[in-house]
Amino acid sequence: MTTESSIDISVVIPFLNEDESLPELIEWIERVMNENKFTYEILLIDDGSTDKSWSLVEQNSKRNPAIKGIKFRRNYGKSAALNVGFHAISGNVVITMDADMQDSPDEIPGLYKMIIDDGYDLVSGWKKKRYDPLTKTIPTKFFNAATRSISGIQLNDFNCGLKAYKSEVVKSIEVYNEMHRYIPVIAKWAGFKKIGEKVVQHRARKYGSTKFGGISRFINGFLDLLTIFFVSKFGKRPMHFFGVLGTLMFIFGFSLSIYIISDKLISVYNGDVVQRNITDQPLFFISLVAVIIGVQLFLAGFIGEMISRNATERNIYGITKRIGLDG
Repeated sequence: MTTESSIDISVVIPFLNEDESLPELIEWIERVMNENKFTYEILLIDDGSTDKSWSLVEQNSKRNPAIKGIKFRRNYGKSAALNVGFHAISGNVVITMDADMQDSPDEIPGLYKMIIDDGYDLVSGWKKKRYDPLTKTIPTKFFNAATRSISGIQLNDFNCGLKAYKSEVVKSIEVYNEMHRYIPVIAKWAGFKKIGEKVVQHRARKYGSTKFGGISRFINGFLDLLTIFFVSKFGKRPMHFFGVLGTLMFIFGFSLSIYIISDKLISVYNGDVVQRNITDQPLFFISLVAVIIGVQLFLAGFIGEMISRNATERNIYGITKRIGLDG
C-alpha cells in the first residue's frame, strides 16, 4: 500500500562531470516548478565526478533545501545512480532527466499531467527529432525495434533519459548494470502495464561531450536486452529453463544410444559380421555428449533453483556524501 506524499514531483538527475551545465539546469527546473506551483525536490546523483560538480550541488542545496544530493565514491554507471535515487525520493511523481541540457525541463508539466490525470504508470519521452551523431542514432533505432519485438511495448525511444513514473513503479523495480536502457521493459514485467509515450524536445548538446560510445553501446545494449529477458522470465524459476533443456537433451542422447545399441544387436542376431563396434560410430559420441550436457543442464537448473530461493538481493554502492536526505 502506497501513501501519498506532500511532494508533487521528484526530479532525479544522475551526472558525471557536468559542472558547466548544472547551474543552468537547476535554475531552469526551479523556474518551471515555481511557475506551475509544484512542490518538488531535485535529487542530483554524482556518479564519481572529478570536476567541480559536487561543490555546485552543495552550494545550491544551501540556497534551496529542495535540492538534494548523493555522491558516489567512484563511477558506478547511470543504472546504479538511478537505482539509488529511486529509493531515496519521496515525491508522488518521479521525473528522470540527463544533466547535459539535452532534455528540456519545460516538458515536466506535460509528463506530470499524463501520470496524474491520464493514469499512466510510466511515460517515456520520444526524441522524434534528434541532434545525435549516427554512431548513436543507428544503434538506438536497432535496439528500439528489437525491444519492441521482444517486449511487446510499442515505444519509439526506450533509451530516452526523460521519463516520468508513478512513485510506486520506481520503488518496485531494481535497475543494475546498464539496464536503465530498458526500464519500461522491467516495469512491465513487474506488473506496471499502462506505459505511454510523449514526443519531447531534444536539444543540441551545449556543454561537454557524450559519455557513451557507439560500438560498446551496440554490443552492451544487445546483451542487456537478453539478460533482462532471461532474468524476468526465469530468474525466480531457473529449473523451468535449464530443466527443460536438460531433459530434452538427455532424452535425445538416451534415445540415440538405444537406437545404436538396438541396431548393433539386430545386426549380430542376423549374422552380419561387417558391423563396426558401437564405440567406433560418430553417433555414439553424439549421444554420449547429449546425455552429459542434459545432466549438466538439469543440475544447473537445480542449483539455480536452490540459490534463487535462498538469495537476498541487494545492491551496495560506495556513497560518500548525502545532502538533504535522511539516513
